[in-house]
Amino acid sequence: MSDRETEFDFDFFEEQETQEAPVGARPSRRRRRPNVGPPGGLTPLLRLIGLIAFAIAVVVVLVLAVQSCRSDDKRDKYATYMQGMREIARDSTRVGTQLNVMLTQPGIKLAGVEDKLDGLVEQQEQDLTRAQQLTPPGQLREQHDQAVEALQFRVNGLQRLNQAFRDTAKFKRAPRAGTTLAEQMRRLVAADVIWQDAFRDGSVEVLRREGVNGVDVPGSTLLRDPELASARTLATYWQRIRGTTTGKRGPGPHGNALVSVKALPDGPVLSPTEENLVIATADLAFQVTVENSGNSQEVRVKVRLRVEQQPQPITRQEVIDVINPGQQKTVTFRNLGQIVQFQQRVPVKVTVVPVPDEEKTDNNSADYPVTFRISG
Repeated sequence: MSDRETEFDFDFFEEQETQEAPVGARPSRRRRRPNVGPPGGLTPLLRLIGLIAFAIAVVVVLVLAVQSCRSDDKRDKYATYMQGMREIARDSTRVGTQLNVMLTQPGIKLAGVEDKLDGLVEQQEQDLTRAQQLTPPGQLREQHDQAVEALQFRVNGLQRLNQAFRDTAKFKRAPRAGTTLAEQMRRLVAADVIWQDAFRDGSVEVLRREGVNGVDVPGSTLLRDPELASARTLATYWQRIRGTTTGKRGPGPHGNALVSVKALPDGPVLSPTEENLVIATADLAFQVTVENSGNSQEVRVKVRLRVEQQPQPITRQEVIDVINPGQQKTVTFRNLGQIVQFQQRVPVKVTVVPVPDEEKTDNNSADYPVTFRISG
């Protein structure tokens, strides 16, 4: 290799001399764009966080939807069951209403009592069968069993009461008959207590504990007036139906007397001879006390109230199912409507409608001069 060739190779690898800018020329400046976004490595991380948050939100929504569906399904099960029990309770209560009518019906005979009880037993047996065929939600099994037991008590009570009436047809003394009948009626009283305490109250507690809202638990009362199950009341009832059979209406005299009238909630006992000032509140009512002044049990005693205001008087009627000799009972007249006559005397008349064979009627009614006020 010649010296010339060697020089050529070295010239190839040598750095070129820096050229100076011509005098007066402006140096070239590149303008950098400002970095307004996140660093290149942060963008994927933000996207990942967003996706995770979205996924969590979707899961939460799905969980809430599933819980809501489960809650609705649970409520539907309880509501369907209670609807079935409500129909049974309503029918059983109607049986009690018919029993009450039978025990307070004037002029009924022993044969009529037996026929009526046969029909009531059949109706109550049907209610018992329907209840036994219902399937309660798991948490209400114990309460359902109590409802079935209450219905069984009602069936047994009505059956035994019917047999007791047949047995007492041969009795001579009313107290013995009353005691015999009362022993069977106690089953009906017990049935009402079981339904209220064990089934209704127990079911309300289960629904509260399970968080089930808006589902009503039905009540059911067979014996509206527990006094109808007392030996004394049944003894006089036995005398009455026995007297009907023999053509007698029980020992006289017959009749009832008006004892007192009181304005509620805070009003006075009204006087028939003095001015009575009564505050006409929204819940104004009149409580009337009646006493059986005769020697026989009286039933379906009507009590009437009349407020002689103008232009439209207020008239109401209540009924005492049964009242024994010497006994006092009260009826309350509520929902009287609107009092429109104030600051002037308004007659209030209360009447106990005479019963059959009642001769003394001068103590059956009274007129009370009343002045109504809006406030004290």
